Amino acid sequence: MRKIIVSVTNDLTTDQRVEKVCNSLHRNGYDIYLVGRFLKNSKKIERNYSIKRFKLLFNSGVLFYAEYNIRLFFFLLFKKKDILLCNDVDTLLPNYIISKIQLKKLVFDSHELFSEIPELANRSKVKRIWLSIENWTIPKLKNNYTVCNSIANYYKNKYNVQFETILNVPNKKIVEKGVFPFKTSQKKIILYQGALNIGRGLELMIETMEYLENHLLVIIGNGDIYEDLKEKTATLKLNEKVFFLGRKNPEDLKKLTPLADLGFSLEEDLGLNYRFALPNKIFDYIQAEVPVIVSNLPEMKKIATEHKIGEIIEKREPKSLANQIKRILEKDYSNQLKEAKKTLIWENQEEKLLAIFKNAK
Repeated sequence: MRKIIVSVTNDLTTDQRVEKVCNSLHRNGYDIYLVGRFLKNSKKIERNYSIKRFKLLFNSGVLFYAEYNIRLFFFLLFKKKDILLCNDVDTLLPNYIISKIQLKKLVFDSHELFSEIPELANRSKVKRIWLSIENWTIPKLKNNYTVCNSIANYYKNKYNVQFETILNVPNKKIVEKGVFPFKTSQKKIILYQGALNIGRGLELMIETMEYLENHLLVIIGNGDIYEDLKEKTATLKLNEKVFFLGRKNPEDLKKLTPLADLGFSLEEDLGLNYRFALPNKIFDYIQAEVPVIVSNLPEMKKIATEHKIGEIIEKREPKSLANQIKRILEKDYSNQLKEAKKTLIWENQEEKLLAIFKNAK
């Protein structure tokens, strides 16, 4: 049985893409060892394969990345493996070095354009470090895949390296409804699920709630601007319209998503990483048969228009957005959603994934 060590920098709890990849490989005869980190608020997880989570002295900033990559390097150095699978550029360097030292096959999954994330926009020195890692490693990689065609084309044009596209779509699901921990009073539910970071359109949607009388905004997730968003909600006196449910595990989340009447993904064009974004929450909304409103960015727009399961935002202004939301909620997207959810599932991506590992060079 071929052994694959999979590495990420998160705590594994909510990384659905990595879990789907590991499950697919495990079911098809690979011995999986997944490596991440353990945080103070990390929940216990059980998987059908081995897991290692580092407890680190530093959990943010340059010292975190330095400590994690050093720990990962020595972990990989002394563990038996046949293939290394690294997720994103922040785990690439130790994996690449080990693959060269020990002549092991390396597979790279780029979840995003890491060097183009908004958090690096005003940190030129840090960005140069990540770009130098990219420039040194990516042109030499042979087994690569990413989340959308735009990123695959970007890497092809910049580094002349081939990337397969494996969409970050969910497993086929039976719609199963739970209950929100508050009274909805027959009001329309607008939902956001995912990381609460800058550039996600969250501030805009909170401001929009001032113009929506019979609607509630539910925000599921955590992140850098969580407290700022709660403060904004309080300042605008919208606490009875906007609800924060924190981070939920995938099992709980899949029961809450179908309760929504509309899901949104309104990322701003804050550089290439957001411009090429194709958030997995869009596919989760579709699988739960919830129509969407998305940014006018190429990958999101393509999904919404090709499958006719929602609309593109017309104007990033609260009153205009409120009026557009009202119009969307008067329409019926049920037939289109039922068709789209048959296609946009992980089971239809799995064959391409397995081919990459079977033919790894």
